[in-house]
Amino acid sequence: MLAMEYRGPRRVRAVQKPMPEIKHPQDAIVRVLRTCICGSDLHLYNGNVPDTRVGSTFGHEFVGEIVEVGKEVTKVKVGDRVIVPFNIACGECHFCRQGMFGNCHESNTEATAVGAIFGYSHTAGGFDGGQAEYARVPYANVGPTIIPPDMDLDDAVLLTDVTPTGYQAAEMAGIQTGDTVVVFGAGPIGIMAARCAWLFGAGRVIIIDKEDYRLEFARGYSYCEAYNYREMDDPVVFIKKITDWMGADVCIDAVGAEAQGNALQTITGRKLLLQAGSATALHWAINSVKKGGVVSIVGVYGPTDNLVPIGNVLNKGLTVRANQASVKRLLPRLIDHVQNGILNPKGLITHRIPLEEVADGYRMFSAKLDECIKTVLIPPTANR
Repeated sequence: MLAMEYRGPRRVRAVQKPMPEIKHPQDAIVRVLRTCICGSDLHLYNGNVPDTRVGSTFGHEFVGEIVEVGKEVTKVKVGDRVIVPFNIACGECHFCRQGMFGNCHESNTEATAVGAIFGYSHTAGGFDGGQAEYARVPYANVGPTIIPPDMDLDDAVLLTDVTPTGYQAAEMAGIQTGDTVVVFGAGPIGIMAARCAWLFGAGRVIIIDKEDYRLEFARGYSYCEAYNYREMDDPVVFIKKITDWMGADVCIDAVGAEAQGNALQTITGRKLLLQAGSATALHWAINSVKKGGVVSIVGVYGPTDNLVPIGNVLNKGLTVRANQASVKRLLPRLIDHVQNGILNPKGLITHRIPLEEVADGYRMFSAKLDECIKTVLIPPTANR
């Protein structure tokens, strides 16, 4: 089958790989119909995530058709079209029973914090992802969710990660009616978080980024204010100034490990890898939020330490909430929102590229060429 293969930092190719096989009675094999390049895939692509092995196939955002099931799979059958959450979760452990599917205690033997994630290095379990014609899906009685017959596949694939992560970013923020919410990062997750902030009662939503085309897109999609931090002397001072010197009620870090804007953070976190990525956006969030405010983190950082102003968190009395999105918990609500026209996930998609051209897709997304916001890859077998 055709699949994306990682060859080393900033080197990916479309190659022929063996077909996935059923390895456990609860496995399913999915023919991929849509798959995406995620902003967090760029952390892998750029070599910033430990134990990202040559030969790996990325891709934690995909939907497809079930073509084979293990003998213990009862919840889906051959022929079903399914949303595959990016979390791989057993559904039975202590954390899954609490709805914390992103923290499954059984699926990832490589770590005790995060559960397994499709196509996201061996620190997240070492499972191949969905940027391929076919993918093996463990725990098929738990994760795969049947796509409603009237749902566009482009909407469905954005329910595997982007929409749930943006929604959970706003949910974790505990937004109260009338709150001012600042989102750092106008990538797909940040744009969706800004859009979802309104659903929780925000009175003002602001997004901060450095790319004018992304800011313009955010204004149209998320109905928010959008500002370029390169035009500010200090983003923290700017936010305090426009919030009567109080700070925002809520700040959301939707950037994570590859944030720009601070030379020291960039050198230590992105160049020398002395910390788990550049924490610039997290610094801005902590220092921009008001006393007693909430910082919500969905931007991805590595498993090692970061330079974070924890003293400011203490002295300001902040609440910090962070996690991988628990997609399965959120899917029923988000499917309703899509079907009722409340959310329009596919509106984020700007580029559709054949899987054969995956290398060009990564290069374009990474370099922010052609005003790329969100890229969907189409495997050749998707058109059968």
